[in-house]
Amino acid sequence: CRFRAPANGRYKPTCYEHAANCYTHAFLIVPAIVGSALLHRLSDDCWEKITAWIYGMGLCALFIVSTVFHIVSWKKSHLRTVEHCFHMCDRMVIYFFIAASYAPWLNLRELGPLASHMRWFIWLMAAGGTIYVFLYHEKYKVVELFFYLTMGFSPALVVTSMNNTDGLQELAYGGLIYCLGVVFFKSDGIIPFAHAIWHLFVATAAAVHYYAIWKYLYRSPTDFIRHL
Repeated sequence: CRFRAPANGRYKPTCYEHAANCYTHAFLIVPAIVGSALLHRLSDDCWEKITAWIYGMGLCALFIVSTVFHIVSWKKSHLRTVEHCFHMCDRMVIYFFIAASYAPWLNLRELGPLASHMRWFIWLMAAGGTIYVFLYHEKYKVVELFFYLTMGFSPALVVTSMNNTDGLQELAYGGLIYCLGVVFFKSDGIIPFAHAIWHLFVATAAAVHYYAIWKYLYRSPTDFIRHL
């Protein structure tokens, strides 16, 4: 039988769901590393390299931490303290992943005087989210989801005000995919393999955003081949 997770607790996945949760992010670790290295290789200057490094670290950390947490949860469920620690890390890294995903757009596109403050404010929000998880982990799930969505949408208001709007359509598509995936994120115990399906939505949205960053903020593939 399947049961919904208790109000202040987590749903206990089946063995097959544990496996799906692990593999749906584990298989993305190497592509994330390769993709990050590619952006670094395509960078024209130091600022682009730093931005590629920030974005790449956020992307790789998301998949690595998620995979490690799900492996610990699956194979080492008797180590409750370790599992709890990695679950907190899994939640915390989402805030930094959101900030890192916006970093290329905020760092490499021209912004207005007020909009430019979002470059540092988004990291302040990530730090605030981390503190919240540390203090109230799993206590107020709706509040935590609200924080994720707020952090995801707030910088979008700044990004859409840029003079150069190339790539914003893909950015919006990726955001929409994330939002649709939230339905599965909140459906553990209701929809079979809900969390693994959520992982697939995350992977798809991240791929769309990566494509936009690669295409509109870094060199074209023909330029890359020419400089090899």
